[in-house]
Amino acid sequence: MMNHDLIRREYSIFKELSHDKPLIYLDNAATAPKPDRVIERMERFMKKENATVHRGVYDLSYRATENVNRIRRRIKDFINAESKEQIIFTKGATEALNLIAYSLSKSFIKKGNNIIISAMEHHANILPWQVISRELDLEIRIIPLRENGDLDLEKYTELIDENTAVVSVTHISNVLGSVNLVKKIAGIARNYNAIMVVDAAQSISHIPIDVQELGADFLVFSGHKMYGPTGIGVLYGKKKLLDKMPPYQTGGSMIEFVTFKDATYAPIPEKFEAGTPPIAEIIGLGEAIQYINDIGFEYIVKRENELLEYTEKRLSETGFINIIGNPRKRASVISFTIDGVHPHDIGTIMDQEGVCIRVGHHCAQPLMSILKLPATARVSPSFINTFEDIDRFIDALYKVKEIML
Repeated sequence: MMNHDLIRREYSIFKELSHDKPLIYLDNAATAPKPDRVIERMERFMKKENATVHRGVYDLSYRATENVNRIRRRIKDFINAESKEQIIFTKGATEALNLIAYSLSKSFIKKGNNIIISAMEHHANILPWQVISRELDLEIRIIPLRENGDLDLEKYTELIDENTAVVSVTHISNVLGSVNLVKKIAGIARNYNAIMVVDAAQSISHIPIDVQELGADFLVFSGHKMYGPTGIGVLYGKKKLLDKMPPYQTGGSMIEFVTFKDATYAPIPEKFEAGTPPIAEIIGLGEAIQYINDIGFEYIVKRENELLEYTEKRLSETGFINIIGNPRKRASVISFTIDGVHPHDIGTIMDQEGVCIRVGHHCAQPLMSILKLPATARVSPSFINTFEDIDRFIDALYKVKEIML
């Protein structure tokens, strides 16, 4: 039996006050708090183990290199990749998506192809495809939403054709919380020889992921949404694709041989990791993944489902909250509005009560246009939250009602 009090004690941030009140953090979809063990592991590296990787012939450098290699293997196991060479470190999911779009546009994507994304993508999975669409005269096709907030997969089957080069969708919507049927979407993409890209930024810390079972050609995620540091993310890719794709950036560490006229590149993953890697951040990410492994997804999924169900029930009981969407399956995120109250006012009043939630367009302005909303308020609990956190959040909503309605 997992002891939740012990889990909470691993986070020094929860000892802090906000406006002289105990801090309630419910913005995990934006970034997750860091357990002390992640912070202390990074501190230990910088205080006692600092050295760069690959280049040194001394013990510290060997150890740093082995640490990074060990973490690459840990990530490979975490998502069940075929080999550690398919794990590429990036600055985050955004850079990973830009890398995929750029390098595919120089290799697999041809003029006249089309790209399929969904109506619930955030900007990082829209803009890179827009950039290459202008260069290669590509059509971007959008999988629409059903009324409940699920993707309309019947429309998807009408959009895809033999000219579809890439299908790129989010695993879990950062606005609606919809859990998309990625395996089914990937299966249809495969029938048309389209490349499947999965944005797992919102799912990686909430549900177990098996890239081989999903049928993903590429999968991306960020470290800071899974209890690790900012500035580090991961790109997983199929070897047969990565081998043929050109590098996104050039410089040290990614070369095989260089003259003033030409160069040959190192094999994957180094080909896509130019320059000195963010070693401390990689070590922090490795500790965060070990932390999730130690907690276990059996506990995480059960706890988060209970918290989400409780949150939905308490929100519905208020009688003045509009929950946005009612997807077939929701995880980790609930967006809502209050008639006559701007979401920014909701967020500001909640902040005065010590409750942290997100308000705004959530970097998903096209989805906001579809929903005919300028913005929403968003609550995103994780397994580290308590039912008392949700009660404090609901109490703060009644404060919003008292002041604004």
